[in-house]
Amino acid sequence: MVAVFFLLVAGALFARAVDLQVFKHTFFVSTAARQHLRTVKLPAHRGMILDRNGQPLAISTPLVAVWVNPSVIAGSHVSLAPVAKQLDLDPEVLARDVRAHAKGAFLYVKRALPPAKGRKVMALGIPGVHLKREYHRYYPAGAVAAQVIGFTNIDDQGQYGLELEYNQWLDGKDGAMQVVTSATGRPVESDRIIARPQPGKDLVTSLDMRIQFLAYRALKHAVDKQDASSGSIVVLDVRTGGVLAMTNQPGYNPNVRSELKASLYRNRAVTDLFEPGSSFKPFIVAAALTSGKWTPQSKVNTGNGTFTIGGYTVHDDYQLGVITVTELLEKSSNVGAAKVALSLPSDYLYRILSGFGFGQPDASGFPGAADGKMPFYGSWQPVEQAAISRGYGVSVTALELAEGYMAIADGGVARPATFLERDHAPPGVRVVPAQVASELRRMLTTVVTPEGTGTLAQIDNYTVAGKTGTAHLYIDGEYSPRLYNSVFVGMAPARDPRLVVAVVIRAASNGKYFGGQVAAPVFRQVMSASLRLLDIPPRRPVQALADADKTGNGGSS
Repeated sequence: MVAVFFLLVAGALFARAVDLQVFKHTFFVSTAARQHLRTVKLPAHRGMILDRNGQPLAISTPLVAVWVNPSVIAGSHVSLAPVAKQLDLDPEVLARDVRAHAKGAFLYVKRALPPAKGRKVMALGIPGVHLKREYHRYYPAGAVAAQVIGFTNIDDQGQYGLELEYNQWLDGKDGAMQVVTSATGRPVESDRIIARPQPGKDLVTSLDMRIQFLAYRALKHAVDKQDASSGSIVVLDVRTGGVLAMTNQPGYNPNVRSELKASLYRNRAVTDLFEPGSSFKPFIVAAALTSGKWTPQSKVNTGNGTFTIGGYTVHDDYQLGVITVTELLEKSSNVGAAKVALSLPSDYLYRILSGFGFGQPDASGFPGAADGKMPFYGSWQPVEQAAISRGYGVSVTALELAEGYMAIADGGVARPATFLERDHAPPGVRVVPAQVASELRRMLTTVVTPEGTGTLAQIDNYTVAGKTGTAHLYIDGEYSPRLYNSVFVGMAPARDPRLVVAVVIRAASNGKYFGGQVAAPVFRQVMSASLRLLDIPPRRPVQALADADKTGNGGSS
């Protein structure tokens, strides 16, 4: 009976073993795998953003995140108070969060920690507490290039600026690794790598941080000095169309998350529309010269400085009488510009202005960039056409205005600016003949002579061609009588321009507001330093070029 009993027990054990090892083998292997094998994400390194000289503008630094398995914590009845103390957290709040997720398997405790801090937490040896490797974006230039570069979120994904536009290029592909865990869920050994992380690619931009810093410093000083609400500067490389610098005020530091406010991180140079005022007159003159009806020496009678059309009167600051088209730009005559514009067919004028990019969709590719506004010529009345001639009734961004001047600088060929480094400019669209662009540049050099409105933009030993602009701000459905956009846009050297610089100061309220007073000095500071940094040799003094143009002898820069 004893023998039979042991035989039956042995048989039962054998049957159970067969059942477990054969018939239920797959079930228990998969169950063990779920309990002791875990797939861990291997985060990929995000690519760097660099300036044209290789200086890093955005880099990803390795950090760690502390996370817990709430179900393990609840089952082992351990206290997370030591973890909370190490991470400067409230122990009661942490315990409450864990209880709220007691049925879950993952809960972040704190992210973006230095690896050394993570090692201290793990040294506590508390079951269910783990580390997760991650990356945090760092911006070495801080506020200097913040509004162009943008920023990423806590998961290192682009949220604004170039970080967002080129997120797929910069973002790597995460890998995965299988690890064996203990009963408390702590990894004890690596099993195998399922997929290796693929790092993101570096992005080389057209920005030159030397010029970017100069522009940032000059703009900040000007906005503070003039007690202005905001300001923007754009610096373009005429030969490639590259944005060498773009900065705005007020600014922010992307390394300080508390400063991530739309009013600060918005790139006003591409998002904020404004009426350009007299800085728009060169494009009216370009259309006039191209039509063949006008030359630089053609006469315009501005009378006593007033011109009434459609019940609206256009005023000049001074009584200029009969002036040339060149003097129209030099003195910034509103009456002269209106009469020249009205002498041209509206459809023709619209076509030329559109060719320069005005009223067209943004082509820079910058996230959130605004499209320029210009009414269709079919709705133009003479008074609207006269208003457009002096930069009212049309809205531009600082970048769009700079691109228009770049077309004048580049022989009448328009092309969009780019934020990417390239060796040469892509094919563009010819808007006006090269001869017209050359004549216009010579005419614009008179603006920065002592007789012009932009004297303060003059640069020693370099020829500058540019234009001032002053326009009332349109606020709450009406034009402010006291607040203005102060603008200066120019290029140098005038005969063969290498750089275009656009300066916009908004709502200067410290007594001065004319573009020649507020924006021109900032232009001079940025342009002169940039020319020297890029080793662009000096040319003939600007006064000599202007005098030669006025006498009809031409001349070179």
